[in-house]
Amino acid sequence: MKKTRHLGFLFLLSFSLMSSMCSSDDDDGNPNNNSQQIAEIQSDAESGTWRITNFNDSGQNETSDFNGYDFSFNADGSLTATNGANTLTGTWSVTDDSNSNDDSNSDDDIDFNIFFPVPDNNDFEDLNDDWDVVSSSSTRIELIDISGGNGGTDMLTFEKN
Repeated sequence: MKKTRHLGFLFLLSFSLMSSMCSSDDDDGNPNNNSQQIAEIQSDAESGTWRITNFNDSGQNETSDFNGYDFSFNADGSLTATNGANTLTGTWSVTDDSNSNDDSNSDDDIDFNIFFPVPDNNDFEDLNDDWDVVSSSSTRIELIDISGGNGGTDMLTFEKN
């Protein structure tokens, strides 16, 4: 009798463990897959040179800080900004940011990542961020970042030369 009771207990335990490991899938069968859109943004960015036509840092228009600079987004992930006299080199990427810890309102946004290794007081440091893509085309890329610290909103727009 004890053996039957133990087997019954083990059966119930196994069944409850198996059922707890199952999860309900609440999506519609179409996972959020931004790979095609990411590839298009990368391809557009890599073709030609770009200028910043709008940079608004928490309500302050700072577009003029980048007047005369041409930006090249290279296929190897390098980023150059040059105005003829000065050249800065950084990195860039486009990534799928599908986590809930992001500071955006969307769980499946696409990030346009920019990094220039410059001191904090350099104007280009303001561009260093994982920007959310608002819209993109072959001639215009609009980005936004909502600061986690002060809640300010930064806007950045590149337009092809």
